[in-house]
Amino acid sequence: MTTATKKTLVVLGAGTAGTMVANKLRHRLPKTDWTITVVDKTDIHDYQPGYLFIPFGMNTPEQIRKTKHAFIGDGVDLVLAEIDKVDPGAKTVALTDGRTLSYDYLVVASGTSPRPDQTPGMLGDEWHKSVGEFYTYDGAVALRDQMRAFKGGRLVVHITELPFKCPVAPLEFTFLADDYLRERGLRDKTEIVFVTPLDGAFTKPVASKELGHILKERNVTVETDFMVESIDQERKVLISYDEREVPFDQLVTIPLNMGAEFVARSGLGDDLNYVPVDKHTMQSTEFPEVFALGDASNIPTSKAGSVAHFSVEIFVENFMELIAGKPMTHSFDGHANCFVESGGGKALLLDFNYDTQPLTGTFPLPKIGPMTLLKESRANHLGKLAFRHIYWNMLLPGRPLGLPPAMSMSGKIPADA
Repeated sequence: MTTATKKTLVVLGAGTAGTMVANKLRHRLPKTDWTITVVDKTDIHDYQPGYLFIPFGMNTPEQIRKTKHAFIGDGVDLVLAEIDKVDPGAKTVALTDGRTLSYDYLVVASGTSPRPDQTPGMLGDEWHKSVGEFYTYDGAVALRDQMRAFKGGRLVVHITELPFKCPVAPLEFTFLADDYLRERGLRDKTEIVFVTPLDGAFTKPVASKELGHILKERNVTVETDFMVESIDQERKVLISYDEREVPFDQLVTIPLNMGAEFVARSGLGDDLNYVPVDKHTMQSTEFPEVFALGDASNIPTSKAGSVAHFSVEIFVENFMELIAGKPMTHSFDGHANCFVESGGGKALLLDFNYDTQPLTGTFPLPKIGPMTLLKESRANHLGKLAFRHIYWNMLLPGRPLGLPPAMSMSGKIPADA
């Protein structure tokens, strides 16, 4: 077969989902028949869960940053370029350097990004100073320096709006800040305030109850139903649409998250630039040759690495059926698996899907664990720390982890909401 007759899969984005799917399909698709091309604007791959630990000195910046080239397998073309626009009718991707890529199938895996420009007053002279964030590499490093210089006062952790990447991370930051300030002898001089647009600590009622209890134990004030309208950097206050004000000495905010701009320019996205898809197959609701994986889609579950992992497993099996002319028979259930660092060398583990609230029990093995669900444990904390090694050495290369993508109910018990 000649090169001209090859089919082409183009993957937009070389983050967690994009790298995994390219590597997994490279093992499954014959090189004589298929070309796989991955497009990304930079050669930098960050282990994004590590951003959380940088402000507290638990990870160094060097530990979480590597080159993308090292994780793209042989036989996959990595193109470093900005994406201008997708033309789904013509099945082409235009790059800003003038090149055009044609595809037979397209995977959008361009993720989600914090957009501080969308909230009046968030950007300004105090951005990455008294108005901090830890959802970017630069923001996490700047916040590390701010936390080192912090001498006490009002520390406010704030969520702008849902959905956003890793929805448990603001709670984790709050718990770790409580721990960090106690160790430095500053907790008695600090009021910690958790400000959220939700009516509780988390989206899932069962988890919200458990996490809200921990916030109360740690003497954290919770300001609920707070829809931020603007930030006054000069007065150091958050202002809501219902005219409440929350003053701060150090703000740690999670800006509005949005999908990639090229998604909007291509007419592929919703009002937040996420690609509408069938939540079970991740296939575009409008263009059958287009799929969206990871944080780039609008599926109603957490924007988390575990969701990217489990949904990629389902997508790969379905894609092999699709190109063989068969119906796609695998269905993603929205399975999410989230560690929640709670400080003191412990963490909780949440396991849920589209239809099931977080349960109690053990994970991954019934009655054996070693990790416990919906309860703090040392094993959960060690599991989270170990995941960085698993991420670089198994997950990104597309090696099997031995975890089924569907949520297992074996040995698990519903908790009372």
